[in-house]
Amino acid sequence: MKDDFFIAVRRATSLTRTSNITEATRVIQDALAGRPASGAPASTEPDIADTPRVHHAKPFQIDPNAEIIEPDTQQATRAMERHDGLGSDRFRKPLGETLRILREGRAASGAFASMPGIDLPGLAKHGPSPAVPPGAQFLTRSYACAAGIRSYKLYIPASALDQPRGLVVMLHGCKQNPDDFATGTGMNAVAEVHRLLVAYPHQTASDNTSCCWNWFRTADQKRDTGEPSIIAGITAEIMAEFDLDRNRVFVAGLSAGGAMAAVMRETYPDLYGAVGIHSGLAYASASDVMSAFSVMRGDACLISQPKPRYRSKPEVRTIVFHGGADRTVNPSNAERIVAAAIPPEPNSTTQTHTGRSAGKRAYTRKIVTNAQRLPALEYWLVEGAGHAWSGGDAGGSYTDQDGPDATNEMVRFFLEPSNASQENVAAK
Repeated sequence: MKDDFFIAVRRATSLTRTSNITEATRVIQDALAGRPASGAPASTEPDIADTPRVHHAKPFQIDPNAEIIEPDTQQATRAMERHDGLGSDRFRKPLGETLRILREGRAASGAFASMPGIDLPGLAKHGPSPAVPPGAQFLTRSYACAAGIRSYKLYIPASALDQPRGLVVMLHGCKQNPDDFATGTGMNAVAEVHRLLVAYPHQTASDNTSCCWNWFRTADQKRDTGEPSIIAGITAEIMAEFDLDRNRVFVAGLSAGGAMAAVMRETYPDLYGAVGIHSGLAYASASDVMSAFSVMRGDACLISQPKPRYRSKPEVRTIVFHGGADRTVNPSNAERIVAAAIPPEPNSTTQTHTGRSAGKRAYTRKIVTNAQRLPALEYWLVEGAGHAWSGGDAGGSYTDQDGPDATNEMVRFFLEPSNASQENVAAK
């Protein structure tokens, strides 16, 4: 399998040198998904690494992932079989409008909302928007800074219209969007119970053709630049609006979103009290597309250990979830995250527990406490689980209903210090 992978990498590199970017992209995406070179149907798991934006020498070139499908003689919609086997109705649009939509990154939930079945190439089909209980709000907003513009959804629970308890920033995986991620994780319902705001930044197809956060690009691994500065700006904007301090602000993500959450942990430790990384990768474990493929496959030995650049006090508490049978992001990546997140204090202690979820999935849970006896790190390895949000809702994409409930466990971990303080006050 590894030999096939490296053969594909060499072939893609050769194609890139001959300026055949489209074919190189197909080859490396096939290699990442474990597909044979003949172009068999794609895996249903997300491509969390995608080709970076390329500046072509030609004065005009259409993105190779964009499609303009000619209609039939009746000028009506027609179903086309996508690479994942699902039908998708597509309409012909003027070329200028097609390019404008791609530039703006508007997907089915936005500009295409009025056209049933329309979807951008490479995106998974998504279910309906999550239900919003009476009194709650699920708002669409946007944020702009020097690094770019992103829209985001903000859930304001009915239980906390006056003063929320905190904020969770949720970073979706590839081929997902905020509504889909909210549905799959069920985070809004948990936030309602605990009086938490939830923000869902939206990565667009114009910034990554599979809507992945660009965790593997050096330019997007730095403070005050690139995508980290956009996510941090959204966070800071909400913090100021609702008068929240860093100890009540958290960031979590799945897959590419989990890898970007690891980036936020290192580049903005002053913004987040805790981070949740599900099926993700360690900070700076890759510096380009090729190294991203290698580390995702578990070839970490080929890449130097990531060196934190912005680590400073206070430490950011970390909870990690990973499926033991994940074939998209090798579980060794979770081990690298854990190794980087272990507190340096000499008085820290480690406990290991085993258990089984209600869905009968066995898991191992490692807990590392700091000198104050508060959990500084938790690591859940879920046996038999693949590349999916553990305990998630089937209404969303990339979820595993049989695993332990990652959403509830993350929120419990996030709020543990404040819960402990309240218990101490009550005891007095």
